[in-house]
Amino acid sequence: MSRWGLTLPLTGLPLAEHREIVESLPGLGYTDAWSAETNGTDAFTPLALASQWAPELRLGPAIVPVYTRGPALLAQQAATLADLAPGRFVLGIGTSSDTIVGRWNGIPFEEPYKRTRDTLRFLRRALAGEKVKEEYDTFAVNGFKLEHAPASPPPIVLAALRPGMLRLAAREADGAITNWLAPKDVPTVRGELGDDHELIARLFVCPTDNAEEARAIGRWMIAAYMTVPVYRAFHEWLGRGDALAPMNEAWAAGDRKRALEAIPDEVVDDLIVHGSPDACRARIREYVDNGLTTPVLAIVPAGGVELADAVRQLAPNAG
Repeated sequence: MSRWGLTLPLTGLPLAEHREIVESLPGLGYTDAWSAETNGTDAFTPLALASQWAPELRLGPAIVPVYTRGPALLAQQAATLADLAPGRFVLGIGTSSDTIVGRWNGIPFEEPYKRTRDTLRFLRRALAGEKVKEEYDTFAVNGFKLEHAPASPPPIVLAALRPGMLRLAAREADGAITNWLAPKDVPTVRGELGDDHELIARLFVCPTDNAEEARAIGRWMIAAYMTVPVYRAFHEWLGRGDALAPMNEAWAAGDRKRALEAIPDEVVDDLIVHGSPDACRARIREYVDNGLTTPVLAIVPAGGVELADAVRQLAPNAG
């Protein structure tokens, strides 16, 4: 297998305590470290540290929202990481969600497709060292030029959950990042992206033989995500609209307990990788066999398993 990524930082472990684990990743067969940005660490700081702790790893944020930084600042941070990890940094950008952008950051979540497209086009020019003076549909840049453009501009991949954004990624980006899907969903996504671009997906992995515990954790996670409009629409497109409708109805009515109970076991088993480490690795390989280029494991702690042990047990070299 060509790529096997890990989400940083690991849940429950302070960022400052990651060094030993990150240093071990290349020897275990991990090729990538991908961060995220919701309500924990920012997307860039863990990657800056990892660039020095494990210089062999490819690094990327999955993803940085296109709304929450100005275009110029986003270009500066991308250029900084590209300089810290020359040839090993991939910039993942996307709309994020109306919850993060609007409710948490007070920024109107307007015209997400156009905003992503415009940001992508601006970043292409800025990271190539051009001076940008351009009126885009969703913002304007008047004369910005990076002081130190990367010697090799980083690839840019787009968060894409449905056909429109997947097609934009195919036309103008270097790949797509998706999330919350089952192995059987990968061909549907590939059908819009095509076969020539990298497809990256964060996979939530709960390495425990206690299926009841894994499903209980998974139900909370699914409810938190699938009630967000962008993810609800994604799973309607994938064909889970009817299966998730009772959860969404109960959630909208404010009945959290009933919402959790309404999530079928088969939906949890589709979307959460769980079981023994061997079973989890086999499930991850199903995604790859179905067309996923880069699986990025997000380890979900359960059953008293130490995070460092889980990282070792789920590594491709462990099997």
